[in-house]
Amino acid sequence: MKFMPFRLNRLAAEFSNALAMEYMARFGIDIPEWRVLATLGLHDAPRSAQYVVRCTRTHKSRISRAVGSLVTLGYVARAEATDDRREVMLELTPKGRAVYAELVPLLLKREEAILSCLSAEECAQLDHLMDKLEKSFDLVQCGD
Repeated sequence: MKFMPFRLNRLAAEFSNALAMEYMARFGIDIPEWRVLATLGLHDAPRSAQYVVRCTRTHKSRISRAVGSLVTLGYVARAEATDDRREVMLELTPKGRAVYAELVPLLLKREEAILSCLSAEECAQLDHLMDKLEKSFDLVQCGD
């Protein structure tokens, strides 16, 4: 089937599942938990739960459950925002930062193995095309 959303969704699911094997086996965290950890790991300052929802394009109830699990595991700390007590701010704990630091190189290595069917030029093209698509949707650039 050549329907683009179907193909992209299928590839994203396969990619996520392949990477999930690594963090599930090592730390017992699932895909939404990893998405929270990864989003917070990109920043030194606390981020709102809503920010994580926007960055990951994951439903807020799944992010809320993931945050609860990560707090229980000691990987994430919650705090009220200073300017709006209704808003929850999240940040990695030292334990969470250590998990993130350990996982990123392993996941990048697995990503490299998955993408090994592409040449370096094709990988660069894919990255460039994905950037263009993200910008066309005006997605939140979470790494900035």
